[in-house]
Amino acid sequence: MEVMVYNSKGQEKEKIELPDFFDVKVSGVLLHEVVVTYLNNQRAGTHETKTRGEVSFSGAKPWKQKGTGNARAGQRNSPLWRKGGIIFGPRFKSYYTKISKQKKKISMSMAFSSQFRSGNVVVVDSVEIAEIKTRIVVEIVKNLKLYGQKVVFVIDSEYAAFRIAARNLENIIVENIRNLSVYQVLWAEKIVVTSESFDFVKYNRV
Repeated sequence: MEVMVYNSKGQEKEKIELPDFFDVKVSGVLLHEVVVTYLNNQRAGTHETKTRGEVSFSGAKPWKQKGTGNARAGQRNSPLWRKGGIIFGPRFKSYYTKISKQKKKISMSMAFSSQFRSGNVVVVDSVEIAEIKTRIVVEIVKNLKLYGQKVVFVIDSEYAAFRIAARNLENIIVENIRNLSVYQVLWAEKIVVTSESFDFVKYNRV
């Protein structure tokens, strides 16, 4: 398989051969498993409410058992009282889900293959910019005819200026291929991959 490489002005430059990484059979079940695992592992799990044993109240009986006309009450930390403990409220828990390296590796190949077959992968020679200006990034996006879409730039170099300049743009993500997730690949409407990223895929298989 061959794919056209564009420059940052949207002009055709050359054709390169795609590695087999971008041409595998896609399993929706595996992609779903990997994405759910990724989303689970983003959760902090720090939601928690206090039980009646944790709220700050004296353990003294509010009033005597009989003779006041009030309902019987044993403690002020009762869940029935204002500021009392919470019954069956959320408690801290870990949502960490384990998945094998092999599954993550194969699923990344499937995600890229799916996007490539849908015509959503664009290859550029470089996205390096001379100065940190958001408008320059917007120009590049427009030159590649991707404006208004959810775009992920997959890089394998520092590109510090480009990364900083793109931070203000909505629906634009700049990610190193070493840190790229399957979720980000599937989230994108268009994926812009730099030439050196292809070299990394070719020799390291992500």
